[in-house]
Amino acid sequence: MGKIVGGFLVPHDPVMFVAPQAPAPAVQDRMWGAFRACAERLAELGPTSVIVVGADHYMLFGIHCLPSYLIGTGDVDGPLDAMPGLKRGQIPNSEGLAAHIAADGHARGFDWAVARALTVDHAIAIPNQLMVQPMRDAGRQVGTVPVYLAAGVDPFIRIARAIEVGRQIREAVESFDGAERVAVIGSGGISHWVGTAEMGRVNERFDREILAYALRNDLAALSNLSDDYILANGGNGGMEVRNWACAMGALEGAEGEIIAYEAVPEWVTGLGFVQLHPHGRREEH
Repeated sequence: MGKIVGGFLVPHDPVMFVAPQAPAPAVQDRMWGAFRACAERLAELGPTSVIVVGADHYMLFGIHCLPSYLIGTGDVDGPLDAMPGLKRGQIPNSEGLAAHIAADGHARGFDWAVARALTVDHAIAIPNQLMVQPMRDAGRQVGTVPVYLAAGVDPFIRIARAIEVGRQIREAVESFDGAERVAVIGSGGISHWVGTAEMGRVNERFDREILAYALRNDLAALSNLSDDYILANGGNGGMEVRNWACAMGALEGAEGEIIAYEAVPEWVTGLGFVQLHPHGRREEH
């Protein structure tokens, strides 16, 4: 039987890699330090698999196939959009667990799109490299299960459906015939405007609103956000709150803890880092 042991909500900002020196040194240190803190806390949970929920940026599926939600069940590599400090390579997957999540979903009305070979983009690759890979470098075997939601390209998955997908992931993990310890990472956000005249704008008020929902795992409040409201206040990049909602759904009832937050216009994003503690506490094992 599998178990979800914890979760995180983190950004996947590629500008941190493309222009690492753009913000003030103190801001750089705090944000890279937040990723290191998340990596250390993730390692403390002792996961055997980490599910990373991200969003396509119109580079994987293009206009030819726009899945509402997709899981990689076979070979994984990436990122497709390699950049300085983020090189392309193989990413170990937990194929048995991934296939079980898809099969469990299909049996219960969740029509997963399935990729038996998948090249991910930075939405998966950044959390994998900065949070999961350090465990492998320390000699531990940990699989990364990639999940993509339609949170970057319309038609967007409904936030309520993203939460339901998160719940189904949790139930599938708990029904898995294996002793998996699973962590879930919601990857993206918070406010940012991508490829628009407002690029570089960060709305701290919107970011704080989303962080408040994460702290109390307020799924109802997230579900009530309209796309028009998100686009106006969080930008087109703010639609990635769906990835956070999915992870929060997988850890329904968890208590959130803000590890760090910074509005960083030099990196075009409001960068938020949250840990989701099941049962409101750190788990000992």
